[in-house]
Amino acid sequence: MEIIRIPAGIYAANCYLVYDEDTKEGIVIDPGGDADDIINKIEELGLDIKYIVLTHGHGDHIAGVEDLKKYTNAKVAIHKDDAPMVRNGEKNLSSRMAMGTVEIEPDILLDEDDVIEFGKLSGKVIHTPGHTPGGISLKIEDSLFTGDTLFAGSIGRTDFEGSSYDSIINSIKTKLIVFPDETRVYPGHGPSTSIKMEKRNNPFLR
Repeated sequence: MEIIRIPAGIYAANCYLVYDEDTKEGIVIDPGGDADDIINKIEELGLDIKYIVLTHGHGDHIAGVEDLKKYTNAKVAIHKDDAPMVRNGEKNLSSRMAMGTVEIEPDILLDEDDVIEFGKLSGKVIHTPGHTPGGISLKIEDSLFTGDTLFAGSIGRTDFEGSSYDSIINSIKTKLIVFPDETRVYPGHGPSTSIKMEKRNNPFLR
């Protein structure tokens, strides 16, 4: 498995290209803008993108979806509980963000334990509500892509409509930090970390 991180858009949300180095089949996680940069990297690597997977529906994680879908013809997948959000610029907050209103129609509505397959890899969907009702994390091999649920030393905001502090803490404690210490964590903003580091150092988990 290969992972390429591209901080995308004016809010520098982490977009990830995850692909099987043998087949070159891959997915794009959270294209939050700068679609040209993402497309250039896809072309450079010669990737065949099968899915665009959204960890949640906020505007800073979806702004590049439309252009990327046109280029790749990949199916857009999001948890069913965040589908209303990506369809509505007010609900996904993009109408209040600098990129302007973003409204998209997903192709696939995900649920807990769904599996996304590409090349020889598979990603398991973990429903991790709290930052948004339909927030997910994606487990691929020994890596977790956590969106805005778990960051290095922090957690996602819970002051938005539909957010819940109790839910995000429960999601992290019951569904994420139960993985082995060596599991790598790739969050929606900022640097990568590990389950071991977060159990030791994240003040929200003490």
